[in-house]
Amino acid sequence: MMKIATTILCLICLFLMPQVALAQNTKQSKSNVLGFQWLRQNDSIVIDEPQDFYQEIKSIALGNTTTLSFGGSYRFQIEAYINEQFDKNQDQNDYWFLHRGMIHAHLKMGSKFEIFGELNSSLVSSKEAIAPVDKDELNVNQLFARYQFNDNFNMLVGRQNMRLGTGRLIDVREGPNVRLSFDMAQLQYTNQNTKITGFYAIPVQQQFGIFDNDAFQTDETHSALYWTQNWTEKTNTDFYIFYKEETDKSWNEVTANDYRTSFGLRHFGTWQGLNYNNEFVYQLGKFGSETISAWTASLIIEKEFDAATPFTIGAKTEAISGDKTSDDNTLNSFDALYPRGAYFGRVARFGPSNLIDVHPYIKSKIGKIDIEFDYVAFWRFSTNDGVYNPALIINYPPENDERFIGNQIGAITGYQLNNFISFELESNVIFPGAFLQQSSQGDTLYHFVFTTEIKF
Repeated sequence: MMKIATTILCLICLFLMPQVALAQNTKQSKSNVLGFQWLRQNDSIVIDEPQDFYQEIKSIALGNTTTLSFGGSYRFQIEAYINEQFDKNQDQNDYWFLHRGMIHAHLKMGSKFEIFGELNSSLVSSKEAIAPVDKDELNVNQLFARYQFNDNFNMLVGRQNMRLGTGRLIDVREGPNVRLSFDMAQLQYTNQNTKITGFYAIPVQQQFGIFDNDAFQTDETHSALYWTQNWTEKTNTDFYIFYKEETDKSWNEVTANDYRTSFGLRHFGTWQGLNYNNEFVYQLGKFGSETISAWTASLIIEKEFDAATPFTIGAKTEAISGDKTSDDNTLNSFDALYPRGAYFGRVARFGPSNLIDVHPYIKSKIGKIDIEFDYVAFWRFSTNDGVYNPALIINYPPENDERFIGNQIGAITGYQLNNFISFELESNVIFPGAFLQQSSQGDTLYHFVFTTEIKF
């Protein structure tokens, strides 16, 4: 079945490449706009004077006020590790190939009603330990209807990808091969300075096959109220409340029902020429017989320099609580809910729980080339808790009292060939600290990812 899906994707790409090239080389009128977004339902597509077949299918008139648009993307990645578990004596055949193809249709009926549908095929080869985020042969990634009651209120029902705020707790999960979807009902209020979103959602449980994902899986539900307020041109806030229920959740070798409420505040904007983005979250609830009391705080500040070659220097730091002790009937480990898989780069060795990190970076753009260098130092917040992976499963148990986990150095180079085609190379090196070294995992880890993506 994987060979069939791969063949279909290749045929799609062979068909579309000439159309993409034609659309890129064709002289467009100023009124024609193609702006692609991560969430393709947010694309900015304006085709007043189609110049070719590709532009015609981007905006098909079905009446005076009804339009239909088609599009999609194909992403290919090569990912490789050396000493993936900080141990050079393990099997070093750690490289694999990831393919992701998506195709969508967007129907707009005036300014009141829209339907958006998107299919996804995510394949992986040469990888032995395949995770749910690596493979899903064919699935409905998004399928929802939205109705605009008036200038302020709209309602959405169906399946969609989401990203709220900076994606600390709810994200599209763009880094891994399979995106995260929710079956949900959502009501939203917006005006010039305010957006308030409320929803009840059930995360889709990914399977490896064709149209076999579990819909309306009620073992896990998530509801939220998210309020974004633009107070001035330079000062903004997010206030939010998330409530998550999950039956038979596994946490640190214990399985129990988890009822968790997260209260969050995000403050972001500009001050004295600096961009800032600060966030605090507190969690309470019950995990089995244990009382939940966990928190995280994140600070981000950066400065843009308008030089001959513009560049930005920034720094991030955060503290994420871990469990103080295993026998006090209180769980202090923070649950990041549905974060992006590549939380600290695509290397994704450490997840957002029981962690302190300091993360300076510098980035620049030279023509069509984007360059970024960063450094991250990691410590355990609590020495009685272990180090988690991005799925919030303990990868490295608390076998010693050392706090320092390691140093990570990363580099990303991206090249945007045109509106349709982009390339990116990311590399990371992690030097184990005392905690990993004393756990017999003291060898330097190397990680590389090459990505090419076509959007159409």
